[in-house]
Amino acid sequence: MTSTAPAGTTTSIPDTGRTQRRILRVLVASQVLSGAGLAAGVTVGALLAQDMLGSTSLAGLPSALFTAGSALAAVAVGRISQARGRRPGLATGYLTGAIGSAGVITAAALDQPVLLFIALFVYGAGTATNLQARYAGADLAAPDRRARAVSTVLVATTLGGITGPNLAAPTGTFAETLGVPRLAGPFLLSGAAYALAALVLAVWLRPDPLLLARTHADAQQADTAAVSATSAHDGRGGVVLGALVMILTQLVMVAIMTMTPVHMHDHGHGTAASGLVIALHIGAMYLPSPLTGWLVDRYGRMKIATASGITLLSAGILAATAPGDSVALLALALALLGLGWNFGLVSGTAIITDTVPLATRAKTQGMVDVSIALAGATGGMASGLIVAATSYPVLALAGGVLALAVLPAVAATAYRR
Repeated sequence: MTSTAPAGTTTSIPDTGRTQRRILRVLVASQVLSGAGLAAGVTVGALLAQDMLGSTSLAGLPSALFTAGSALAAVAVGRISQARGRRPGLATGYLTGAIGSAGVITAAALDQPVLLFIALFVYGAGTATNLQARYAGADLAAPDRRARAVSTVLVATTLGGITGPNLAAPTGTFAETLGVPRLAGPFLLSGAAYALAALVLAVWLRPDPLLLARTHADAQQADTAAVSATSAHDGRGGVVLGALVMILTQLVMVAIMTMTPVHMHDHGHGTAASGLVIALHIGAMYLPSPLTGWLVDRYGRMKIATASGITLLSAGILAATAPGDSVALLALALALLGLGWNFGLVSGTAIITDTVPLATRAKTQGMVDVSIALAGATGGMASGLIVAATSYPVLALAGGVLALAVLPAVAATAYRR
């Protein structure tokens, strides 16, 4: 009797492993590029708004806008992927991010805050697409290697994510030679990076991983029906838990990260210092991914989700107590912040992918990422208001404590099982 793989894994198809490796290579290439585009807005977005508006209370608005924009983009990318596959969905998302980058540069050159806010909203499509790409890495992966497949895509963002912030100063100088404000310089890099990422996916992401996974699943239709019938209840619980883990980690991470460059600027640090701190933060968000993926596959989703809450609490405490003139301690706090986010994203993504059937996978994943993006928008917008009303240490400590809400959610799910 010939054995068949569980639905959606397609491990019984001889060439699936080779195809999966090719797909991961293409996704890695696109993520290296998109990482640079993602990092640019994080590094100078708040400073650009502060400079144009002359107000710290609205410095969190750029983060809120491009994360809100990523919420809308997550729906669009998810629906396009559901209907036509990952390739057109991801390529469209990155191209939209490139258009938003061009809009930011135009707004800065014309000193038009309203245009800046619209452009930042559109720019958020790149952020959403960067995260959606992790799902494409898991479409053809076997269940016991899904977290590692997700982590392979995530870690590829590291190179661009670390390089991008450290180019804030030189791209700013280059922008000035073009007659563009210095703080808009990194968006020159992000526009080019997102456009190239879209090109890589449009040309080389073949065969489409989601469409191929569906084809293989159709060949195992009986098994798919059996698995779906027995796991529907667990699937609903898994979606809720996976989404909650990622929502909490995103909210806390964005809130603290957004105001750190502003906090450093207020203590006399320049863009080079804040760029270094953000680069280390983004490195910690993505670089540990292979280890995190192995830990999730080896020790289970729940344990690593719990670790994310504890790590984020540690980051919040350290950021709150670090002296404002200590770049080293702030860098360490932001590194812990990135690591806690990584734990939450990889474990939460694995939980979602485990429990959502292929028939509705991309659409459900897109809706989950909408919630994540809205959480980020909330964190970004609230961060500036909280700091203006209280202080950066209060924001950091409150965020760390909020992250602990992951623990009772994991415990409740474990108890139901």
